[in-house]
Amino acid sequence: MIFYYVRHGDPIYDPDSLTELGHKQAAALAKRFALTGLDEIYSSTSMRARMTAEPTCKALGKEMILLDWANEGYAFRDFSVEIGDGQRRWVFHRDEYKKKFWSAEVRALGQDWHKHPCFARERFSEGVARIDMETDAFFKSLGFEHDRKNACYRSLQKRVEGQEEKRVALFAHEGFGKAFLSSLMDLPYPYVATRCELTHSSVTVFHFDDNADAAPPKLLQWSNDSHLYKEGILTPYNHWSII
Repeated sequence: MIFYYVRHGDPIYDPDSLTELGHKQAAALAKRFALTGLDEIYSSTSMRARMTAEPTCKALGKEMILLDWANEGYAFRDFSVEIGDGQRRWVFHRDEYKKKFWSAEVRALGQDWHKHPCFARERFSEGVARIDMETDAFFKSLGFEHDRKNACYRSLQKRVEGQEEKRVALFAHEGFGKAFLSSLMDLPYPYVATRCELTHSSVTVFHFDDNADAAPPKLLQWSNDSHLYKEGILTPYNHWSII
């Protein structure tokens, strides 16, 4: 199976929508996926993710399957921190938390990073448990059982020789995606959250071995935006950092 994780296009967060640029990015994605096809298309329930997925659904004649648990609101609740005056920010945007993430004590805990006493007041443990449960159920529905103890996946139905590999896409978010992809790859969230960016309309690609009794998914591309260059859309990667 080829699995594509797609971040929504350039957004308007309030009201939840896309900018004109975001719509152009979504149209470019549709042209990209029209070349290879998709068997199943999933989306977060947020409007910006759905609007990004819609052109691809129309181009391929596919129904959009909504996943409420992929809505970024839940991830923000679990992986954000208070900054005063009732406001919250993503933990990976706060320097003081980055330093905690990078500390030897937290790194030594590996997948149990969230159990460090310095995070006792946060919802990180609840967030990790929720994301792990939903991620495992999602991939099991796609035919792959996650063995977290051994950090690998087992194919539940072998692919017949000569049969095309299934191609599945999930359109969602960066904040949710950092938690989801760290769960998928069996990598501690602090590493993924602070070192791996997902740019607007970017495509992250994994290969799951349909015939493996035990194998990790192979990361083929991270945050690829070749569809934008194909359409002549050259943009800054994110509003807080221009590369």
